[in-house]
Amino acid sequence: MGQTTSTALITSRRDSNLSSQRSKSKFTVPIIPMQVEEQTEYVLVEAPDYISDLPDECLACVFQSLSSGDRKRCSLVCRRWLRIEGQSRHRLSLNAQSDLLPFVTSLFSRFDAVTKLALKCDRRSVSIGDEALVAISIRCRNLTRLKLRACRELTDAGMAAFAKNCKALKKLSCGSCTFGAKGMNAILDNCASLEDLSVKRLRGITDGATAEPIGPGLAAASLKTICLKELYNGQCFGPLIIGSKNLKTLKLFRCSGDWDKLLQVIADRVTGMVEVHLERLQVSDTGLVAISNCLNLEILHLVKTPECTDIGLVSIAERCRLLRKLHIDGWKAHRIGDDGLMAVAKYCLNLQELVLIGVNPTQISLELLASNCQNLERLALCGSDTVGDVEISCIAAKCVALKKLCIKSCPVSDHGLEALANGCPNLVKVKVKKCRAVTYECADLLRMKRGSLAVNLDSGEPEHQDASASDGGVQENGGEFHSVPNQMPLPSIAPSSTGRSTSFKSRLGLWNGKSFAACTFRGWLSGNSSSRG
Repeated sequence: MGQTTSTALITSRRDSNLSSQRSKSKFTVPIIPMQVEEQTEYVLVEAPDYISDLPDECLACVFQSLSSGDRKRCSLVCRRWLRIEGQSRHRLSLNAQSDLLPFVTSLFSRFDAVTKLALKCDRRSVSIGDEALVAISIRCRNLTRLKLRACRELTDAGMAAFAKNCKALKKLSCGSCTFGAKGMNAILDNCASLEDLSVKRLRGITDGATAEPIGPGLAAASLKTICLKELYNGQCFGPLIIGSKNLKTLKLFRCSGDWDKLLQVIADRVTGMVEVHLERLQVSDTGLVAISNCLNLEILHLVKTPECTDIGLVSIAERCRLLRKLHIDGWKAHRIGDDGLMAVAKYCLNLQELVLIGVNPTQISLELLASNCQNLERLALCGSDTVGDVEISCIAAKCVALKKLCIKSCPVSDHGLEALANGCPNLVKVKVKKCRAVTYECADLLRMKRGSLAVNLDSGEPEHQDASASDGGVQENGGEFHSVPNQMPLPSIAPSSTGRSTSFKSRLGLWNGKSFAACTFRGWLSGNSSSRG
C-alpha cells in the first residue's frame, strides 16, 4: 500500500514537471501518449523549423513575390528576414525632401542592391540637394534607372558627380528639375549605356539666346528612346537627337519653336525610327514629308498639329508602308480628311490601330480602310461630325478583324449600334460615350445578342450614370517611368505627394482637352504598347 502511494506521488511529480516543460516550450505540438507500468506518460516532440533551414536565395524569391506592404511587415519578423529583404530589393521609391540626407547612409547600407530608384519631392517642399544625390550615387554604383521629380535643389555639379559614379545608367527620367545643359551633358558623356531619356520641364535651359547645345556625347550611340515634354528651348537637344543613330522612338510634346527644319535634319540622319509622337508642336507638312524618310516607321501620333494637312499624311502613307498604329487629333481644323485617310488605306495594309479625333472621315474613306486594312483590330472615332449610322454600319460589315471599337461624340443612333450585332465577328469590346441618340435599351439588346461582347455606354446624361460609368472609362496616365512600385517610407519623412488628388488630375485632364480615345486605348493596350509590337 505504501509502495503504491509512493509510486503515485512520483508519477504526479513527473506529470507536473512535464506540464511545466510544455508551458515553457517554444513550439506547441501534439502530445503523444505512452504506456509505462499502467501509467500514462506524455512526451513532447519538437516540430522542425523549415523556414530557418530555407536558403537565403529561396527566401529572397518569396519576398520578391510579395506586395510592398507585405515585404515591409515581413522584414520586421527577425534580423535575418530584415537583412535578406533589404538585400533582395532592387526597386525603391523615396520621398526626396531635404531631410532625407541623414538617412542616406543607413538606408542604402540596408538596400545595397537597388538598381532602380525614384526620388520624388512634392512642389511645396524643399528637395534634396547635391550632397544627398552624390551620397546615394556612391552607394548605388550599379544603378540602371533613375527618376527625378521636382528635385529643384539639384545643380549641374551634383548631376556631374552622380554621372561619374553611376556609369551603368540605362534610363533617366527627370521632370521639373532646375539643373541645366552642363548637368545633362555630364550624363550623356559618362553614361555610355543610356538607352532611354525622358526630360520634362527642365528649368535650367530656358535661355534661348545663349542656350548650350546638349549632346551628342557617348550615350548617343546607345540611345533608343528620347522623350521631350514642355520645354521652352527643347531644340537645344537637336545635336543629341541627330547624333543618336540607333534611335527608335522620338516623342515631342508641347515644345515651343518651329520644328520643321530640325525634323528635316533628324530624318535625314536618323532613318531607323519606328515610332514618332508629335503633340501640340509647331510642325507642318514640311516636317511630315521629312519624317516619311523613315521607311521603317510603324507608329505615328499627330496630336493637335493644325498645320499638318492631307498632303503630309499622303507622303507618310506612300513611303511608310509598315505603319501599324496611327493616331490623329485634327483639333477640328478640318485639314486632314478623306484624301489622307484613303492614302493610308491604299498603302498601309498592315494597319492595326487607328484613332481619329476631331477628324471628319466619310463612308468613302472608312469603307476603303475597312476593305484594304484587313488587320485593323482597334478603331476609335471621336468628335467626328460625319460619322453616323451609315458609317458604323459600313464598319460592321467590312471590318472583319476589328476587336475593339470606341465611339465618342458622334451622331450615331441605335440603328448604327444595332448593326454591330451581326457584324465584326471578332469584336470583344465597344465603348460609346456622349452619343445621346444611343439608348441603354439598345446597349442591353446588343449584350443579349452577343453574350461575349463587353458594351460600355455613357450617354452623357448624368441621371443615367452610375459609379462605374461616371468617367466613361477614362484613365489618365501621367507618368512615363512606372517601374518603381515599392515605396519605402522614412521615419521622419511624410509620404510622397504631388499636391493634387487623382480625381483633380483626371478632371484637369478633361478640361485641357485630353483625348478620351487615347486614354481608352492606353488602358486596352498597356500590355502591347512597345514600339516593336
